[in-house]
Order: sequence, then C-alpha cells, then structure tokens
Amino acid sequence: MIFREMRRKKQALSQQEIADILHKRTSGVLAILGDNDYPYAVPISYVYDKGKIYFHSAKSGHKIDAIHRTAKASFCVIDKDSIIPEEYTTYFRSVIAFGHIKVIEDESEQREAIEKLAIKYAPGDTAANRDNAINREWNALCMLEMTIDYVTGKEAIELAKR
Repeated sequence: MIFREMRRKKQALSQQEIADILHKRTSGVLAILGDNDYPYAVPISYVYDKGKIYFHSAKSGHKIDAIHRTAKASFCVIDKDSIIPEEYTTYFRSVIAFGHIKVIEDESEQREAIEKLAIKYAPGDTAANRDNAINREWNALCMLEMTIDYVTGKEAIELAKR
C-alpha cells in the first residue's frame, strides 16, 4: 500500500505526538464508504491501544452495513483548533489514521475492547460498576477494531515554529 506523503513536512507531527493525541482525545470522525458510494463520516468515541483503534456500535445500521461492504476506513482526531481572527487562520493540530476496520466476533476480544473503552471514559469507576454497565448493554453491543495501516499528524506552521 502506498499513501501520499505530506506536502508540508515541516508541519508533520512525530509518531510520539500522534500517539499522545490518540490517547488523550475522546472523539473523532470515522469515515467509511456508505450507501451508493457516498462517503459516510460519523463522530464517534474511541480508545487507542497498541496501534489499534476500538469503537463501540449498535449491531446494525449504516456504519455496520458500510463496514461489511469494505473494510477500508479513515479516522480523524482534532487536537487543537484555535481561531486567530487577526491572522485569518487557525492554529490546528490533528491526526488522520488510515486502516482496515472489522467487527470483533470473538467474545473475549469484544469484552477486552469494551473494557478499554469503559476505563478511558470512566477511569475512576470501580470494576464492579464497569462490569454492571457492560453487562447491561452486552446483548446490543458491537465492538469494532481498526488496524492502522498509515497514520499522519499535522499542525499549523505557527505551532511548528514554536
């Protein structure tokens, strides 16, 4: 697979900066090929762990239908978006991951993925509360795993110069 190189290499984020953003942010936009070949981009919560991105979903719907048609996806996370009116610009920092997404079929892998998500979004909760919440929604739950093939990060030139 060949991916385009970033034109403005001076604005590229390091792999560590990219990982830091993916770990700390709480939502992004998942883009997949939707109905009638229209792009389908959906805001979604996620957790990043060991080079993979995990999402939760209902077991049916537009997103699941699209994933079954093609596994290719991209996922964008915005870390910073500060409008600077006097400069007619924004100071931005973002990450885009390209990869393949699949529905996790194995129950133990589903459980492991949803627990990662639960810990990220309710880090102070007890294991018992987390288990109760997961068990309550288990039958309706679908977990998705995106294996990253290529990831890039970029920031405004003004931030890169700092």
